[in-house]
Amino acid sequence: MEDLSTRRHQIFPVLSPDQIEMARRFASGEPVRFSPGEAIYSVGDRQAPAWLVIEGSMEVYRHEGLSGEAPITCHGVGQLSGEVNQLSGRPTLAGARAGQTGCTAMPFDAAHLRALVIGSAEVGEVIMRALILRRVNLIDTGAGSVLIGIAGNAALARLQGFLTRGAFPYTVLDAAIEGEGKALIDRLGIQAAELPLMVCPNGTILRNPSDAEAATCLGMTPDLPLGKIYDVAIVGAGPAGLATAVYAASEGLSVIVLDERAVGGQAGASSRIENYLGFPTGISGQALAGRAYNQALKFGAEVVLPVAVEDLVPAQRTGSFLSLALAGGRRVEARTIVVASGARYRRPEIDGIAAFEGNGISYWASPIEAKLCAGQDVVLVGGGNSAGQAIAFLAPQVSKLHLVVRRALEETMSRYLIDRIKALPNVVFHLNCEVDAIEGNAAQRLCSATVRNRRDGSMAQLPLHHLFLFIGADPNSGWVRDHIRTDPKGFIITGQGFDAAGEQTRRPLPLETSLPNVFAIGDVRAGSTKRVAAAVGEGAAVVAQIHLALHHIGARR
Repeated sequence: MEDLSTRRHQIFPVLSPDQIEMARRFASGEPVRFSPGEAIYSVGDRQAPAWLVIEGSMEVYRHEGLSGEAPITCHGVGQLSGEVNQLSGRPTLAGARAGQTGCTAMPFDAAHLRALVIGSAEVGEVIMRALILRRVNLIDTGAGSVLIGIAGNAALARLQGFLTRGAFPYTVLDAAIEGEGKALIDRLGIQAAELPLMVCPNGTILRNPSDAEAATCLGMTPDLPLGKIYDVAIVGAGPAGLATAVYAASEGLSVIVLDERAVGGQAGASSRIENYLGFPTGISGQALAGRAYNQALKFGAEVVLPVAVEDLVPAQRTGSFLSLALAGGRRVEARTIVVASGARYRRPEIDGIAAFEGNGISYWASPIEAKLCAGQDVVLVGGGNSAGQAIAFLAPQVSKLHLVVRRALEETMSRYLIDRIKALPNVVFHLNCEVDAIEGNAAQRLCSATVRNRRDGSMAQLPLHHLFLFIGADPNSGWVRDHIRTDPKGFIITGQGFDAAGEQTRRPLPLETSLPNVFAIGDVRAGSTKRVAAAVGEGAAVVAQIHLALHHIGARR
């Protein structure tokens, strides 16, 4: 957790008179006068503008637990309210009221706030830094949603993971301990099967919500405008998809990004990426994804998640548009589509594995899983760089980590990671081995794994509290295979010819699929280099090709 105590001047900067005059040109309306104590906006309000104080003061507060209120700051002249949600018009995580002498402030709705951030490099840098740091501060203080559940519960851990990866602040109340969380459960007559509860910032109470239900309550899945045609629709919010969004939106294209989970893709679950150019001390996948996400919002890209894309519908005739069929019967239309859907975690063929997924078995290693495993024995399967990063993260926090790999680490893992994990005293290596079976106890909790030596067939039973699986991934392309060409493994082929009859006026571009105006980048593409930097590079490269495709579409019409 970052110590922000020395950065208050950056979290709550004061604009100079010249900067205020610069900002005034981008305001979405005339200054508004608020009486002392008058509400300016409330926690959970949608489309609440950011307000620049030009006279008086503004008291900003957040929710504390279920019924309390805690002050955040008091904005004076030259200070702007809001955090990153104001860039997209999503529900506010804080509220504000006029100070003791009242307040006069200029409004900046989402579009005008983005225009200010982009239009003035000097003021934009100050504001973007402040908005991001305020979100970090809200996360650190546990503002936002309140989760009420039993510690160690799989549904609670899943919900925590979803909110954490989405950088949405929350606090957790233990339903088994006397306090306001248990009191709410008793008052509402909540049954154990209905836990966890999620109390959203606007006061809505959800019972054992899915990720999609939680996202809807938080405003992460806004209503899609009917009839809007995007220049580019991007499926996947990993490094490749986010890079595409940033470059395309910054160049004036209308962009929508869709992902069925959260931003970051598989890279977002990495505890530390140490060989990404420009970060000599390393950066977590979540932090890298968060920065890219904020960049995409800054330039006006719409990011909608979690929403599953179920099908790609080709243009039915010349002059019509491509479309994406979404879960729930919704549809998005676009002139071009970028498939950046990455890969799905590979599940080993072990009997009973599905019963323990999210309840003892994980395909990533976040601080939430590390906390659940603290001081326990765990087993980790996998020999790639993702596995190595997870080992280096988990080992210092657990009692013993059994590493199960099918072949020598030198064949699959970077040297720096091998050296690091070999220096860890509590890592036990099981080379040329694989997990043959898992067992649970009477409480349906994972308790052991049977490991088989592939050379001599010998078996060993390892007691464990958690099993981490990092055994690779398969391309997430099943939803488009009926329409575009893939290789035998399901990776999407690009740059080799169109299947569409009558499309003879140009050759496919290097990252274009067999369906005109549909592109594929990142891990889902055949022949791609499975590295974060390569995915970002393809995201930048595909935008130049999108411009060519859009020019061709315009010329043809």
